[in-house]
Amino acid sequence: MPARSGKAFLEGLSAPRNIWMNGERVSDIVDHPALSGAAHSIAEVYDLQLKYSDVCLGTDPDTKDNINLAHIIPRSKGALLNRHKCLEKIAQFSVGLMGRTPDYLNLTFAGFSGDRSTWATHGNEEGAENLAAYQRQLSHADWALTHAIVSPSSDKSGLDPRHKAEHVAVHKVEDTENGILIRGSKALATLAPFADEISVYPRTPMPIGTEDFMLAFAVPISTPGLKFLCRDSMSMERNDFDHPFSGRFDEQDAFVIFDDVEVPRERVFIDGNIDVYNSVMTKTWMPNIMQQTMIRAQVKLSFAWALGRRMAKVINDNSEATQKMLGEIWCYAEFARSAIANSETEAVAHRDNFWTPSAQPLYALRCMLPFWFPKVSEYLKLIGSHYMFSAPRAANMKDPEMKHLIDLYLGGAADVTAEDRAQVFRLSWDFVGTEMAGRNEQYERFYLGSGSRNLQNVLRVAKTAESDGLVDQFL
Repeated sequence: MPARSGKAFLEGLSAPRNIWMNGERVSDIVDHPALSGAAHSIAEVYDLQLKYSDVCLGTDPDTKDNINLAHIIPRSKGALLNRHKCLEKIAQFSVGLMGRTPDYLNLTFAGFSGDRSTWATHGNEEGAENLAAYQRQLSHADWALTHAIVSPSSDKSGLDPRHKAEHVAVHKVEDTENGILIRGSKALATLAPFADEISVYPRTPMPIGTEDFMLAFAVPISTPGLKFLCRDSMSMERNDFDHPFSGRFDEQDAFVIFDDVEVPRERVFIDGNIDVYNSVMTKTWMPNIMQQTMIRAQVKLSFAWALGRRMAKVINDNSEATQKMLGEIWCYAEFARSAIANSETEAVAHRDNFWTPSAQPLYALRCMLPFWFPKVSEYLKLIGSHYMFSAPRAANMKDPEMKHLIDLYLGGAADVTAEDRAQVFRLSWDFVGTEMAGRNEQYERFYLGSGSRNLQNVLRVAKTAESDGLVDQFL
């Protein structure tokens, strides 16, 4: 099948699913007031790939159909650069606010399939073949895929998933005639209400004796026994003036319960194989997926810099303090842009001619972004000051009693109208101050591990020989 349309995506949401949100089970995803905005935004992402087919689509090596470039295994540095353009186009649609648009897991599984030989080691040939077949199915159907890979912890002091948690983390209960039966839970499935399928795969190595927890698989969202407990909705009724982001981009996050879920054998990629489970995520996964995550982050930083400048412009704020904050945000955006460019310039060919960006520059960004984004939010709030709280709604602008008073007292500098000023500051508040903005800041802090944890693991990625040589020449 060729690349999917937005209409086809929305039609797919009619498949049954066990979604719970705001204390009740949701029966209609597309028309639910808390989900409709994001559902239609994701549909727009699907339509975007068709509108910009010259940027976003390539030829499926199997079917010769046009499919999203994120589905295609990169076989050259040029392929990575082409994929960059597609990922950037998708990120620009939501200015980076939707972190788990379908392209993220599309390229994740393209990367898994590209590194199939690693998955096929230690007797896991069948699992690797299942994975490659699933990736082809994913690309042909152009599904929206979610994932949940964090094992919930009732006691953070314990690293063993069995510790007080035999009933908590996802684990295999038994083999069945057609596959395996699993039970337990995972966190946290972003995009879950809007997905066609859910995947589970390794996150961090696990100790001997926990093989029942070492699983990788994918199943349809409609699979019996799957239950999704969504966080409180942060979506608002769509109004592009009053809350331009909250009405469109709440991609949702869900705690996933596997209440005796049967996974068909052909959908199982790892089944208790400790050597494979503890190795597949240490090879090519990180640099492959971080091309998407860091391009999204760079787009978001560039938007933040432009938004800060626009706030300053409408009130003619040329103060040194504001210029310093804006300058720092610009530096973050340029550091991100440069790191991405460097990683792609120094792209690496792996086994089977599978290419990824260089890991080091992207991992450096991964370490710092959890610290940068909260600082960006703080700076925009400081620039916005009380102006963010004196930004009338669109309805006020049309009210015959209030409009002339708003025009009189709430205009901007020079020829900036009250309406233009209000729109800029409402846009800014929805970016940094609303409930959804708070969720997004929390997301940036933790979605690829905390900044502190990533810094502790730098030596797993960093090359040390050259810098050690600088020291050694004086010893």
